[in-house]
Amino acid sequence: MAEATVTVTVKLFAAYQEAYGLPELALELPIGATVAEVRDRLIQEHPELERWRNLTRFGVNLQFVEPNTLLQAGDEVVLIPPVSGG
Repeated sequence: MAEATVTVTVKLFAAYQEAYGLPELALELPIGATVAEVRDRLIQEHPELERWRNLTRFGVNLQFVEPNTLLQAGDEVVLIPPVSGG
């Protein structure tokens, strides 16, 4: 019997991309996982990202979403921390 998981692609930007040194990740998550859980997992793996926890916005499949949005297999998740520019 297959494990009850979904695999999503996580696009990394700004501080998240700097921490991982990659433009994207593939993550396997339990069914019922939310976009906030993706953020929390990345912060757990790279604690220096903690400062962005409450400032990060979320996107799934090119739509802005709330942190409690449930993920489906194949979703493309984007974590968008604040970006400064000039």
